[in-house]
Amino acid sequence: MKISLWSFLAIALFASACTSTRPITQGSAVKQDYVAEHLLNDSTLQNAQVGVAVYDPAAGKYLYSYQAEKYFTPASNTKLLSCYAAMKYLGDSIVGLNYFENDTAIFLSPTGDPTLLHPDYKQQPVISFLQQSKKNLYINPPKWKTTAWGEGWSWDDYADDYMVERSALPVYGNVVEWVQENNDTTGSSNPDFVPSPSIYSNPEVNWKVRFTEDTSRRFRVGRELNANTFFITQGLEKKASRYVPFVTNGIQSALELIPEVIGKEIAETPPATRRRFDRAGGIQLLGVNSILSQPLDSMLRPMMHRSDNFFAEQCLQMVSYELFREFNEQKVIDTMMKTVLNDLPQSPAWADGSGLSRMNLFTPQDFVVLLQKMEKEYGMDRLKNILATGGTGTLKNYYLSDSGYIYAKTGTLRGVVALSGFLMTEKGKTLIFSILVNNHNGSSVAIRRKVEGFLTEIRRKN
Repeated sequence: MKISLWSFLAIALFASACTSTRPITQGSAVKQDYVAEHLLNDSTLQNAQVGVAVYDPAAGKYLYSYQAEKYFTPASNTKLLSCYAAMKYLGDSIVGLNYFENDTAIFLSPTGDPTLLHPDYKQQPVISFLQQSKKNLYINPPKWKTTAWGEGWSWDDYADDYMVERSALPVYGNVVEWVQENNDTTGSSNPDFVPSPSIYSNPEVNWKVRFTEDTSRRFRVGRELNANTFFITQGLEKKASRYVPFVTNGIQSALELIPEVIGKEIAETPPATRRRFDRAGGIQLLGVNSILSQPLDSMLRPMMHRSDNFFAEQCLQMVSYELFREFNEQKVIDTMMKTVLNDLPQSPAWADGSGLSRMNLFTPQDFVVLLQKMEKEYGMDRLKNILATGGTGTLKNYYLSDSGYIYAKTGTLRGVVALSGFLMTEKGKTLIFSILVNNHNGSSVAIRRKVEGFLTEIRRKN
């Protein structure tokens, strides 16, 4: 019997369609049915894309798997990669500044440390060093090979506190906290508007404040797109605060704000001196010293617990400086994907450090392998200290009945819900899981509750 070319192609396509959803591991077809029954049939998920991977490292197999090899936008699950990069390359403590000194001056090189003058860190070793120095202070312009915003970020969120600019020399978390203090809720008084850091007392800080006419009577603060001009709407609140990112202008804004704190001027290294450094092979070859600022995990823990986008982005910038003496997160990403992450099951698209970009694409299997790698290299005790568990961080309203059996990272964007981490079962197993939901049009809370019930049942059964 002869078969035409078109008939052959039709048969081949039909066979391909029949086999494209075959189980990833032996026996997982039954487990796919279980996933469908206990998770996918929910009305909030029926029209969404869902990927599930639950792996038993002791047995070396996936217990539950559904579209685990498919790509999804992971949102803040991307921070797991930034966390791994920091643990891999930054050591136990953050280098706050590198410096070289001669008889009359100290020449500083910024490292991207996000904790400098950050209100969460009362001890500031870098500031103490600068205050105690009797020499002239200069800072070397960094090799900034990237942009203040990440690839694929929503530019019109620029005034929101979750989209802080990246920079080589961050200060105060690169945000201004505006506080309205109003003792008269009738609106007839003139409340005080206090910024932190202060932008009024330093004449070198040429930032502007304007008041808008608005009838909503709710305290708000906006900002111009490319300038540190802030728009304040007076509210009726007795006391309220708003965090607004400022334009970093490279290291210019930092150089405007630091002198008030250290009580002395700090200037850019003169061009002639920079050329001498370059001829010598760069400042890093001239007997550089380092000022350690904070223990690394004291930054990684809040980064993962509150899903701090700024800390995550600066992780990649610090790694870039450590490896290449320049700031270029894409160079870090490319290098890691070719080396320490070249064993991920699927080759992901990795765009930024925080997960703000929708250009990130990972599979549930990718996160399982990454988490297994992190546990093997750094131990479960350290990861338990860094990741949130039930009732803490972004899981503060979830997994409350038996907190301490899950350690995970959440991820949320519009239409995206993600959760990847470790699950301790009632039978004493430690499972690694990743659940990624994309393109839902329902309630993120409802989906998280459904995932919570699914994982709780898996914990009970295993």
